[in-house]
Amino acid sequence: MRALLAALVLGLIAATPALAAEKLRIATTGGYPPFNHVDEAGQFSGFDVDIARALCAELGAECEIVLEEWERLIPELRAGSFDAIAASMSITGKRRQLVSFTDRYYGNVVRFVARKGSGFDPADAAGKTIGAARATIASDWLKANLAGTATIQLYTELEELHGDLVAGGLDAMFGDGLGSHAWLQGPQGAGFEFVGEGYRLDEGIGLAVRHEDASLLSRLNGALRIILANGTYERINARYFPFSIY
Repeated sequence: MRALLAALVLGLIAATPALAAEKLRIATTGGYPPFNHVDEAGQFSGFDVDIARALCAELGAECEIVLEEWERLIPELRAGSFDAIAASMSITGKRRQLVSFTDRYYGNVVRFVARKGSGFDPADAAGKTIGAARATIASDWLKANLAGTATIQLYTELEELHGDLVAGGLDAMFGDGLGSHAWLQGPQGAGFEFVGEGYRLDEGIGLAVRHEDASLLSRLNGALRIILANGTYERINARYFPFSIY
C-alpha cells in the first residue's frame, strides 16, 4: 500500500507543470537613442532597455519589452496594459500624482542646443524659434518661461525635431542633455553645440509603476540597489557613455 501511495504521489508531482517564471511587461518608446530604440533587425536596445532587463534578471522574471507612444505611456500603464515604464521618464511632482517611481537610475539636465557660431543666447530669446519634444519637462519649462517671448515649436518625434534644427527651421532646441550629447556626436549634430548651462528640472530618471503596485516598486528598488553594487550598472553605463550618468 505504501509503495502504491508513493507511486501515486510521484506521478502527481511529475504531472504537475513547473511554475512559470514571473513575466514583467515593461514599456518604452523605441525612439530615443541611445536610451531606447529599435534596431534594423527589430530588436530593442539602449540604456533603458538594458537596465530594465538587468532588473528583471535580478528578480528572476521574464522581461517583455513593449513599445508605446510617449504621451500614452502613463495612461496605458494606469490602464494595466503593462507593468512598468522604462523610457527615460523624469520624476516630477506632477507625474507622482499619477504613478509611483523607483529610485533614480540616472540623472540628467536640460540644455539648449544651437548651431555653432549662431550667437543664440538663452537669456535673450525674443523673436527666436525654439523646438522641444512634446509633453516633456523641457516643453513645460519653455511654455512657463518663454511663451510670448519666443516661438515654441513642439514635436512628437525627435527625428522631426532634429531635422528642423538642421534645416534651419529652428534657432535652437531644448531637451535632455544626455540625449542631446549623443546626437551631437553623430553626423547631424556636427555643426551644433550646447549653449548656456544645464537646468535641473526633475528628481532624476526612474521607472514608473502603478500606485497600487507597491510590492513591485519595492522589489525593483531592491534590484536596482543590487545592480549598482555588483558592477552590472557600471557595465551597462560604459556601453553608451564614457562617463557615469548616475
